[in-house]
Amino acid sequence: MTGDTSATDLVEAARAWLAQDPDPETRAELTAILDAGDTEALLDRFGSRLEFGTAGLRGELGAGPNRMNRVTVMRAAAGLAAVLGPGRHVVIGYDARRNSDVFARDTAAVLTGAGLHASILPCPLPTPVLAFAVLHLEADAGVMVTASHNPPRDNGYKVYWGDGSQITPPIDGRISAAIDAVGRVDELPLGAPGTLTELSEDLVDDYIDAVTTLPLGDARDLRVAYTPLHGVGGATLTDAFLRAGFPSPMGVEEQRDPDPAFPTVAFPNPEEPGAMDLAAALAARTGADLVLANDPDADRCAVGVPLPGGQVRMLTGDEVGGLLAEHVITHTTGDRMVATTIVSSTLLGKIARAHGVRYGETLTGFKWIIKAGPGLVFGYEEAIGYSVGSDAGLPVRDKDGIGAALTVAAIAAAAKRDGRTLLDLLDDQARRYGLHATSQLSVRVEDLSLIADAMARLRATPPAGLGGRTVERADDLSRGDGGLPPTDGLRYTLSGGARVVVRPSGTEPKLKCYLEVVVPVTDDVPAARAEAARALDALRADLTKALDLH
Repeated sequence: MTGDTSATDLVEAARAWLAQDPDPETRAELTAILDAGDTEALLDRFGSRLEFGTAGLRGELGAGPNRMNRVTVMRAAAGLAAVLGPGRHVVIGYDARRNSDVFARDTAAVLTGAGLHASILPCPLPTPVLAFAVLHLEADAGVMVTASHNPPRDNGYKVYWGDGSQITPPIDGRISAAIDAVGRVDELPLGAPGTLTELSEDLVDDYIDAVTTLPLGDARDLRVAYTPLHGVGGATLTDAFLRAGFPSPMGVEEQRDPDPAFPTVAFPNPEEPGAMDLAAALAARTGADLVLANDPDADRCAVGVPLPGGQVRMLTGDEVGGLLAEHVITHTTGDRMVATTIVSSTLLGKIARAHGVRYGETLTGFKWIIKAGPGLVFGYEEAIGYSVGSDAGLPVRDKDGIGAALTVAAIAAAAKRDGRTLLDLLDDQARRYGLHATSQLSVRVEDLSLIADAMARLRATPPAGLGGRTVERADDLSRGDGGLPPTDGLRYTLSGGARVVVRPSGTEPKLKCYLEVVVPVTDDVPAARAEAARALDALRADLTKALDLH
């Protein structure tokens, strides 16, 4: 259906949906809309649908094909079952968002009804535990019910393949086509009680055993202030820290327990303004050496360094990526690779060259980073996602906020032993490689056509300069420029080592722009940071004008 669908068609589609919906809550929602004759609400729910892609499904909870609900989830599970075939094994995990447990068990019922074997994690757990379980149990696929750091009203459905990584083309397209072929969900065969395997807490212990074998060094004296942001990471991270020999992190009491309403934050993302305020206050009260946070499904990790006066300097994803990379490289041997994405800092390539290890650059998303090449021991994306490995490989073939937190704590503890902090280590890297300063310009829109129009204008008339710098090269990533698979994006290489990448978000109605400047450093790092900040401001101002989205 499209936005041109008639009111009669919308009503008929809604009634057909009602007839198969097993959920009394969404049935009541849709009945009320029909009784009120609210055509606009029907169009919003039935005029389009959530598309299944390499990120799976993600959207607002509610009735209809353009919402996350039991019908949408059962259709997705039936599509996955059709692609895998009977006899295959799927592991299912879920977080603590509204209906995550219901969606997980609906998935299991559909899979077992189709003749597959389904195992479910014992309770709401971090996404990296599910990714680990797929490999550890040698399953054929995995499903994680989570909306990560999306707003409280959302939920999502992420699919992993048998290699433990998120699905990529053409698998996502095969599943999407199979979903299209699914009929009424109330006619799907469902597995009988007892056909689902309930996994034990032993699996979590196995995961913790794996991440505590990461290259962590031997320093352990560190006071950590930590928040899971009302998500599912708290218990697993605490157990991992204790098993690795670190003191138990000091938790933000108000955000300790999982809560799908996320009552203390406007947006459950540690990168959002205000999200880290309670953790900063805890660090100030307790004299913490380090501040750590996970997003609600604990696949990402935010890092902050307490400053005098109760403030916290939050590190960017690129800064943490550079510190983690150098740590992993110096604590491993052999033929190794590190990798990041086209929107992350160029610093990782310089670190790799300096240490004689291979470097890979991929499209955005960990599904691509993990496939960068053999010998991968570290990968990261600027959106505070990291996967840390060793000579034995990556225990989780996806971003892992627990393993990253452990490794950052190891770096900070070693620095503390030397009377230093992570900020001193960042200054060291700036002197060694030049100061690589990154920032974002992110524009949220109500009308997605504004993003398409802006990208079309930039393609038709590329800017000759930005921020007082000459555009030396313009790559249209949709044509595969730069040697990568085609993706909707533009990359501008500017004079002086600066770079800008512009791309639509894959999960939100945003146009995202990634800015980087490189400033040579002699010894005065603060002066270089001030110069970089001015350069980034100039880039941001010119790019805002070029986008013309307001």
